[in-house]
Amino acid sequence: MGIVDEIASVEEEIRETPYNKATSHHVGKLKAKLARLREDLLKRESKSGGGVGFGVRKSGHASVALVGFPSVGKSMLLNQLTGADSAVGAFEFTTLSVIPGMMEHCGAQIQILDIPGLVRGAASGKGRGREVISVVRNADMILFVLDVFNPEQYELLGKELYDAGIRVNSREPDVVVKRKIRGGISVNSTLGGDVISHDLAKSILSEYKIHNADVLIREDITVDQFIDAIHNNRHYVPGIVAVNKVDVAEASLVERARTLFPDAIMVSAIEGRNINILKDAIFNALDFIRIYLKPRGADADLDEPLIVRKGCDVGGVCDMLHRDFRQNFRYAHVWGNSAKHPGQRVGIAHILDDSDVLRIVM
Repeated sequence: MGIVDEIASVEEEIRETPYNKATSHHVGKLKAKLARLREDLLKRESKSGGGVGFGVRKSGHASVALVGFPSVGKSMLLNQLTGADSAVGAFEFTTLSVIPGMMEHCGAQIQILDIPGLVRGAASGKGRGREVISVVRNADMILFVLDVFNPEQYELLGKELYDAGIRVNSREPDVVVKRKIRGGISVNSTLGGDVISHDLAKSILSEYKIHNADVLIREDITVDQFIDAIHNNRHYVPGIVAVNKVDVAEASLVERARTLFPDAIMVSAIEGRNINILKDAIFNALDFIRIYLKPRGADADLDEPLIVRKGCDVGGVCDMLHRDFRQNFRYAHVWGNSAKHPGQRVGIAHILDDSDVLRIVM
């Protein structure tokens, strides 16, 4: 039995096994085996080569991959977002390589990548899936582009990315697996009790030929998250959904898509409908905020903000400006949402907010 057939066999057994307390151990072992087989398949595909890869140089403050099946309108959407010249056609597989474009919004330069449409089996390398998914893994965010006539495509897209080790809108589980030379398997949790039972953890680890390790679980996790922690190579990335072609769909279809995806942006790439709303959603999903710098004795530069992530402190801005700023830092003044009063004097650990004006004193 080949590895692809073995994967299909394990997937079928998982589907047909009712999940309950009595079967949880067996299902957990099956999921571990499935994850290992998928990893082995990806490694085999990467060694086999085949075809020219998609070498894309990242630029701007972040990169966003347009992910969708062929003929959903990704190329036209790229053109609307960036003005890039990506081939557009009303047939499948128009885009045969990665087309980058630069979207400028709220002072940020965001690279938008129009990649070839995913097909079923992309995670296993079908339809140049290996090259396409490698671009997605390197992106800072995913924009799912769905056809309003086929919104169910989202589940299929999500499965292909999940099978390739990409976790959308999830965070890395707080689990430590520390291998050791001897002593067997120990499983401890800061939560008290067995989040993952010792026997199940041992069975899952044995699937990866790990027989001696200390496991520390710091949060309530699922078996799938425990398996992800063992692999330690998953890509965690934010993602949003755009539903395209709403200009040619009946109102009932648009409403159905809204019901399925309440947070999705309904767009028409051909008409440019809701493109600015989509740009805002991309900016916000990347957790960007704008910081305006105010030189001593001068007004703040409100035309060119410094783009940083939410949670950035004054020290982070210092590091972005010059390597000596942190060392020579004395204090800073802040005007805006994060300040208790205009011009508040703050230290290097002060957390900044969107549209804050900052003056650094050294």
